[in-house]
Amino acid sequence: MNQKILETLEFKRITDQIATYAQTALGQQTIQQLQPSSDFQTVAQAIAESDDGATIYRLKGGIPLNTLENIGPHIKRLKIGAMLNGKELADISRLLRTTSAIHRFFEDLQADAIELTQAYGIADELTLLPQLSQRLRQSVDEAGGIQDEASTALRGIRSGIRQLSDQIRSKMDGYTRGNQAKYLSEPVVTIRDDRFVIPVRSEYRSHFGGVIHDQSTSGQTVYVEPQSVMDLNNRLRQLQIEESQEIQRILAELSEALMPYLTEITNNGQVLAHLDFINAKARFAHEIKATKPILSPDNQVNLKQARHPLIAPDKIVPNDIYIGQDFQCIVVTGPNTGGKTITLKTLGLLQLMAQSGLFIPAEEESQVGVFSDISADIGDEQSIEQNLSTFSAHMENIIHILQHVDDHSLVLLDELGAGTDPQEGASLAIAILDYLGNVGSYVVASTHYPELKVYGYERPQTINASMEFDVATLQPTYRLMIGVPGRSNAFDISARLGMPESIVASAKNLLNEESQDLNNMISDLESQRKAAETEYLDLSQQLKQAQQLHDDLSKAYHDFFVERENQENKAKEKANAIVAKAQEKADKIISQLRAMKLSGASNVKEDQLIAANTSLKNLVQEPTLKQNKVLRREKKRQALKPGDEVKVTSYGTQGTLLKQVNAHEWQVQMGILKMNIATDQLQKVNAPDKKEPVRQFATVSSSGSHVSPQLDLRGERYDAAMADLDQYIDGALLAGYQQVTIVHGKGTGAIRKGVQDYLKNNRRIKKFNYAPASAGGDGATIAVLQ
Repeated sequence: MNQKILETLEFKRITDQIATYAQTALGQQTIQQLQPSSDFQTVAQAIAESDDGATIYRLKGGIPLNTLENIGPHIKRLKIGAMLNGKELADISRLLRTTSAIHRFFEDLQADAIELTQAYGIADELTLLPQLSQRLRQSVDEAGGIQDEASTALRGIRSGIRQLSDQIRSKMDGYTRGNQAKYLSEPVVTIRDDRFVIPVRSEYRSHFGGVIHDQSTSGQTVYVEPQSVMDLNNRLRQLQIEESQEIQRILAELSEALMPYLTEITNNGQVLAHLDFINAKARFAHEIKATKPILSPDNQVNLKQARHPLIAPDKIVPNDIYIGQDFQCIVVTGPNTGGKTITLKTLGLLQLMAQSGLFIPAEEESQVGVFSDISADIGDEQSIEQNLSTFSAHMENIIHILQHVDDHSLVLLDELGAGTDPQEGASLAIAILDYLGNVGSYVVASTHYPELKVYGYERPQTINASMEFDVATLQPTYRLMIGVPGRSNAFDISARLGMPESIVASAKNLLNEESQDLNNMISDLESQRKAAETEYLDLSQQLKQAQQLHDDLSKAYHDFFVERENQENKAKEKANAIVAKAQEKADKIISQLRAMKLSGASNVKEDQLIAANTSLKNLVQEPTLKQNKVLRREKKRQALKPGDEVKVTSYGTQGTLLKQVNAHEWQVQMGILKMNIATDQLQKVNAPDKKEPVRQFATVSSSGSHVSPQLDLRGERYDAAMADLDQYIDGALLAGYQQVTIVHGKGTGAIRKGVQDYLKNNRRIKKFNYAPASAGGDGATIAVLQ
């Protein structure tokens, strides 16, 4: 990316603002060196990093980095064998502590399952050095001072220094109090040349003996070290020298301890700077209300409500700017101070920001391209080089641009062709736009020339645009209108300001017919646009209200059916509980009736007992399933008709439909029995290819029962075998058998297991077991009835 565009669009002001949010010196340096990229993958990765930073800022308030100095110079000094001072060691200690804190922070983010695409990988590059960090923290304080815990020797020396200092002060305090104080300029103890002294009046300089270390500017006070404390001061000075030597030894030792880890420490500093850079981008984006841009591989730009980031939010007018899909050249016309230049700068600066991996001040889902180069000729007479005319300076800049453009370049041209004869300037502007169009560059050019309005209509991949002007208020609205060319408002403005109508009319007559028609056309287009915009806003509001009403009704509809099903299921559960109790009582009654029948005390028919028992079972309600189209189609396919083979679920056997008795019952032929069965107890089954012989062992007639004491299920399908077993047990109970034999064979064991499970769950079976070896072994089961 050429550097001139960065200066023209004031990109450095953006990086300066971002740098204020950085916590580390190296992070600030990284931001100041930020440059747009023309590589799609590089830009995509940088934007993904910014997105991670925005996510962390939104959920956690940002990455908790501390203020860190640039340790690069410290590392260089270590590499040449120099010894670091306390302040430099404190900087490295702070960096290592921050490394540990940031590592824990990202571990917590992962534990919270926060999704990030880039930041976790960056944080994984940090190297923890806990032992080295602990040693530095123990030895050096935040300000770079060496702490007592740095070594046992230093702790002992400093303890001796404190004791001697206390003794000296105690002796010196004797001179500042009582009779001795009258010889002093003031009753204080101070230090000169690292030795304790007292301020003595000049005339009494010999009174205390000792050594004079200094005197005041006036000469009336001398600073005397009394003879009585000289020995203590000598000893104190010796300990101070030892302290200094021990500190130097500790500094050298700590510097030596860092040597094996210079690469890791340097890398940690760079990783923290990178994270600081990401964090600063996120904080800046939050401050200017920026959003994540979508990258277009085809360089289709669609900025929604784009704002210039360097203009105060209360003064800027957002605009929709789009190029690259239906057209690659926009010709913007309109009055001076109408916002054309700011619009061009907004497009260019937001592209630079996006290609630098930054969020942009625009609405969500805004789209940007990745251009190989962005060039601009923007400026006025005040900003053009002093030694050239306005036109010459513009042309020199444009020539340079034309020499470097390609089909992936974005070119911004402000007041193209201005500064020379209007006819020549318009012709030159058209020629320049034609050249850029042939190259395939993306171009946005502003101009005053009416000829370029016609150019915008006639040239392919080119469209007119203008900056709106409110004739009623005589003020620009700064709104960009793509698709509508700008028109001259000189006549309207003059008339509103009080220009005589005759003069305005005369001026209009002097305007050639072609220009007049063009202005009228533009006026009509603008009126139609405003009407369409008003209608669009009204329809949008109506659509929003209709959508809200639709959503509310859909929710209410859903809630209604859910509640209805819940209430139905609750009612059915309650009914089932009642039916269960009734079923239990009915079972007792039927047992009593059977007992009476067996004893000969009653002549109750068995089919009447089964029908009564079935009626009670039919009272049980199943919870309703939500209906859908699939279920409705299946229900229609399963519709019953005479002659259909059906399974009677209440008996567990199959039969043939004879006729429909009423809306809720069918007459069914089951063996020799004809019974009326409720429709919901019938399941349609596919008719078998060959009818199997009907078993007669469970046939019940009014004249008596003919049930064998043995049931043979060998060779039957599982479902048919279980249905036969259920019917057989009912018949055996009615026949009054105490014991029956079920022959199921060994085979795969499926029917044998089914028989065992059935008998286990039938409460009318007292007990059951396999037959003796002589009677079939585990190929048959003997059941005892009760």
